[in-house]
Amino acid sequence: MKRRSRVEGTNDGWYWSKGVAQATTTGTSANEASMDDPDLVDALRGGDPDAPRILVERFQAEVLGLCARMLGNRHDAEDAAQESLVRAIRGCHGFDRTRPLRPWILGIAANRCRTELARRSRRPRVSEEVDERVESKAAAVEHDDLAAELELALDRLRPEYRLVFILYHEQELTYEAIGEAIDRPVGTVKTWLHRARGELASRLSRRGFSVEVESKRS
Repeated sequence: MKRRSRVEGTNDGWYWSKGVAQATTTGTSANEASMDDPDLVDALRGGDPDAPRILVERFQAEVLGLCARMLGNRHDAEDAAQESLVRAIRGCHGFDRTRPLRPWILGIAANRCRTELARRSRRPRVSEEVDERVESKAAAVEHDDLAAELELALDRLRPEYRLVFILYHEQELTYEAIGEAIDRPVGTVKTWLHRARGELASRLSRRGFSVEVESKRS
C-alpha cells in the first residue's frame, strides 16, 4: 500500500507521498520559479496558500538526500525530511529574511538527523540492526567499485564526521554555514571534516584504493 500522509501545517492542495510533495495541480508558474528567498519568506508569513508547496518543492530533494545519507533507512529518512520541512514552514516567522533559506533548512534537517541517531544509540537492538545493514552492504560491494566503497566508508564514520562531510562536499555549504547549521564553531567543523577525510582515505587505502579526499574549495 502506498504510504500517503498529509504534510501538517500546509494547505490542503498537496501531500507527501514516498518522500515527494505531490501537488493536486501540476506545473510551476513563472512567478513561483522566480520567487527569491525573501519573497518566499514573506509569502509564508503572509499566509499565501501556495507558499508551503513552493518551499517543499524547492528544497525537498536536498533535504531528503541529506536525511537518507545520514539515516540510511528510507522510511526514517522520509519521516525526518517531512518533519524538517514542516519545522521550516512553521519557523519562518522567526527567520531572518536577509539570510539564504537553503543552509537554514539543511541545518534543521541535520539536527533532526542527529536527534534520530541519538535516539537510535539508546536502543541497542536498533544499533545492532544498523551494524548488520552496514556489514551486509560491505559483503555486496565489488572490490573495484570506488563509489560503493566510498559510500560504505561514509556509513562507518562517526555521525558528526559524516554530517560535516556531506554538508561540505555534497551540499557544498561553507564552513561558516555548516557551523551555523549544526551550532558548532568553525574550528570544530574544520577539525571534524579533516578527521572525516583522513578516516575515509585510510579505509579506502585498506581496500586497495589510492585517493585523496580533499576539496578544491578554500
